[in-house]
Amino acid sequence: MAGRIAFQGELGAYSHQACRQSRPDFEPVPSTTFEEVVEKVAKGEVDLGMLAVENSTYGRVADVHSLLPRAGLHIVDEAFVRVHVNLLGVPGATLAEVKEAYGHVVILPQCAGFLKAHGIRGKVSSDNARAAREVAEAGDRSKAALASELAASIYGLDVLARQIEDQANNTTRFLVMSRNPDHSRRGAGMMITTFTFRVRNIPAALYKAMGGFATNGVNMTKLESYMVGGTFTATEFYADIEGHPEDPNVALALEELRYFTSEVRILGVYPAARERGQPQT
Repeated sequence: MAGRIAFQGELGAYSHQACRQSRPDFEPVPSTTFEEVVEKVAKGEVDLGMLAVENSTYGRVADVHSLLPRAGLHIVDEAFVRVHVNLLGVPGATLAEVKEAYGHVVILPQCAGFLKAHGIRGKVSSDNARAAREVAEAGDRSKAALASELAASIYGLDVLARQIEDQANNTTRFLVMSRNPDHSRRGAGMMITTFTFRVRNIPAALYKAMGGFATNGVNMTKLESYMVGGTFTATEFYADIEGHPEDPNVALALEELRYFTSEVRILGVYPAARERGQPQT
């Protein structure tokens, strides 16, 4: 193994799938929470961490954007995982026998049409891979899990129905986190720069701070805000842009940004995944 990579969830989770896809030569290390993933990386217990940050159907993952700036870690890569939901049952079970299906609260609505059509009640589980493990342990032919095919192979379950999600092209974006930054240009493709900033307390500060990206032709693919410090007046912004900080136009845009902000923090510089901007099937 080249190293160890921590992820949130149990073996067979979609985050585990992201680890296998992005770092197939790394040993995957399950973790209960996102904070635990960050802590393991920070303490050197693992080499990298895999964090889910946003889903094409449900938007950003709660708390991760506020966790990243204070984690002290650096983004070194991104990965996109197409979330195919499958109905997993105990060996020998049939679709007609299933009465209940267990999955994460986010997964259940994605399969509502399928579950209703087959008279299956959706039941909430804290983790899709955990649901698969518990269904395997229970051995009840009337109970199934909503999870990945990877989970089926790990826990010895049968795939009773494949790709049952109602929403097409449902994809989750993950960030690979490291203790050490890597701002080098990797590959021949586009680079992504992710940073956070706080605007100064002056009129139209955000408008002026963003002006440099427009005038210098820098494409900003993400801009989100969230409160910090438990107040309604302190706001931090999280942004992704196309380009490397050493690109002349990006350097000029960041210089103008710093003039209108009280703090700018580069969280990572990394290659754009080939799936970025492409429909996922």
